[in-house]
Amino acid sequence: MLALVVLIIGFNIWQQYQWQQWCQRVNPVFHQLVRENQGKITPMDLAIRGSFPGPTAKRYLDGKASEFGASIVNAGSGSEVYYFITASILGNILDSSEPVKTLSAQPVTTAARSLLAPPVAQAVSAELEPEVELAPPATHTEVKPNLAKQLIFGSLIQSELAKRLNVYSSTVYKRRNDPEFPEWTRSRDPDGIAWSFSEKTKEFFPLEES
Repeated sequence: MLALVVLIIGFNIWQQYQWQQWCQRVNPVFHQLVRENQGKITPMDLAIRGSFPGPTAKRYLDGKASEFGASIVNAGSGSEVYYFITASILGNILDSSEPVKTLSAQPVTTAARSLLAPPVAQAVSAELEPEVELAPPATHTEVKPNLAKQLIFGSLIQSELAKRLNVYSSTVYKRRNDPEFPEWTRSRDPDGIAWSFSEKTKEFFPLEES
């Protein structure tokens, strides 16, 4: 009986060692799929890429999900999708968040002043007059973005391009893979420049006119 217990324990240890060695060989395939699919993987994806059985792929992903705290979503028909969040994916999510609109201070109107009693209206008008003076309208050259200063590294990130096009960052994120994206950016760019998106660097580059 003792020999049987020792044999069972030894067999379990050997199986665990074999599994760890196998996982070490699969890790590069897993990391590549995470980068290619923006963190979204299914057991079938891993099984097809690694050419091994589906249950084995699911067991491997369950272990990785527990290790990295991944989210598991049931996609129906018994299939599951694993979501692994990396730093680059998190950066895209933060870039795609829409900026909060701020409300500018509104000057006191003449109609509002007329509701006050004459002595009070004159006193309020004398105090508020310097604050309600409007600055002269800025010229086009003052508000026009300086492309040379923006393109410090020859490209723009998503939030920078969104600011240049005067749109939300999420709008650029949704349109960046659209075939009509260059023409759309040209129509909104203050200098009439078309922009293209690089999947490899996740940056935006200006297109030279032919």
